[in-house]
Amino acid sequence: MRYLLLATSVLTALASSAPAQGVADFYKGKTIRMVVGIDVGSGYDVNARLLARHLVNHIPGNPAIVVQNQPGAGSAIMTAQLYSAGPFDGTVIGAAFAGMPTLPLLSPGKVRFDPTELIWLGNTNRETHVTYVWHTAPVQNFDELLSKELIMGAQAPGSSQVDFPLVANALFSLKHKVITGYGSTAKINLAMESGEVHGAIAALTSVRTLSSQWLAEKKIKIITQWALRPNPDLPGVPNALDLAKTDAERAALNLVMARLDIGRPFFLPPNVPADRVTALRAAFDATMKDPAYLAEATKLKIDVDPMNGADLTTFVAQIAKTPADTVARVRKALETK
Repeated sequence: MRYLLLATSVLTALASSAPAQGVADFYKGKTIRMVVGIDVGSGYDVNARLLARHLVNHIPGNPAIVVQNQPGAGSAIMTAQLYSAGPFDGTVIGAAFAGMPTLPLLSPGKVRFDPTELIWLGNTNRETHVTYVWHTAPVQNFDELLSKELIMGAQAPGSSQVDFPLVANALFSLKHKVITGYGSTAKINLAMESGEVHGAIAALTSVRTLSSQWLAEKKIKIITQWALRPNPDLPGVPNALDLAKTDAERAALNLVMARLDIGRPFFLPPNVPADRVTALRAAFDATMKDPAYLAEATKLKIDVDPMNGADLTTFVAQIAKTPADTVARVRKALETK
């Protein structure tokens, strides 16, 4: 009996190690592409490259990771390509705008993917976004948005730079004027410095990463926070969510601002083998606790407040079930230019 139990335990150990060994064999000598749906130099790009540098240390087989950029349509172009063409073997990871999972609801005729069928690895940070303005802009505080126009630089529909101000304009009669077509937050900042635009919306971590000197020199000022919960680092800065006075207004803002908890999301295309999904999710979770990753994130002024793949999958599924009347209200707001 003792020998039978020993043999059974050995077989069980071998069986449990076989998938891990198979994953290591698959990834050994391979290169994973991380495709960023935003231009080089954006906060999302900096964040993705940081993750890539450390994620490789936790993937069985120690593959290499190369980062490529494929900006356009709020990451919809990149996402649609990976969704339909893969590869579906675990050798490509998508890094998207936080608003990407809401695109099928808000721009249904322009989207060729289903976010609920993507395989979510997790996000590196649940976020607060902020409106910041140049120190000579005509609007220098949140209340002035009721009476003065603020020209906002933005990348593309589907980004918070476009969607947040348009919804706020429609719901609360604010006076954001949104100019799209800038390739990255860094390029918007150049336009702001030259006087082409007055301000922008970006993740707080992006502002700290890309514009820390401007903040220190008071060349820019944060006038609004867009946060599902007040950010303790922004005392006294008005939260746009507090403008909502009715359930309908709050539901509309919650839908468009759901991307804040989606944060900096990373995904795989559908149909990746389950053992590789498990390994990549475990690698992602391990990276979020890696002292070397956290130290470099601190150095780069990148916040880390992650959500794991299972929880992000559940959250994306909940968003997909948003009531039709709320979706219609937000969609109508986004159609207003």
